[in-house]
Amino acid sequence: MTPRLPKAELPAELKENMTKQLGAVPENVEVLWHSPRVTHDNLEFGARVGAWDAVDPGLKSFAHMAVASQVGCSWCLDVGYFQAQNENLDLARASQVPRWREAEVFTALERDVMGYAEAMTNTPPTVTDEQYAALLERLGLPGMVELTAFIAYVNLAARANVANGVTSQGFSDACEIPLANRPGTSVGSTA
Repeated sequence: MTPRLPKAELPAELKENMTKQLGAVPENVEVLWHSPRVTHDNLEFGARVGAWDAVDPGLKSFAHMAVASQVGCSWCLDVGYFQAQNENLDLARASQVPRWREAEVFTALERDVMGYAEAMTNTPPTVTDEQYAALLERLGLPGMVELTAFIAYVNLAARANVANGVTSQGFSDACEIPLANRPGTSVGSTA
């Protein structure tokens, strides 16, 4: 799939910064650039969300990839897996997020976080009192607020990418371990 909007030409400085950060200009930024204000606000909020530190980065990475897999955002899975490598997270485990229910590499807390991410992503959300309470007990009040807001932001970004037709750019090609497919999907599919 190609983006549903043409890519806009980014200012040279932004293009250079994006290339330094990711090795390429993200297509979702080029698509959003048709509204520079939306793009700036989105990038700024995304950076702030990325700086939150009440929850372990590995848990948030798994939550991000679980949402991306469920929504079908191949761009998010691609860049999420690439970022997991850059954050020195366990790639063997991160690669299994699309099939986390069948994979035997995750802790009970990681499974609960991914289940919560999917429950928040369902339409309508299917979060239960028990599910929420179990995570609250382990993450504490600040952690639960952060995880919930983080998952909500990831949903915003993933759903915008899917609606705009932005797909994988190959960021995760640099990872030595291939990303698993979600059960019941064909190779290259994330739905």
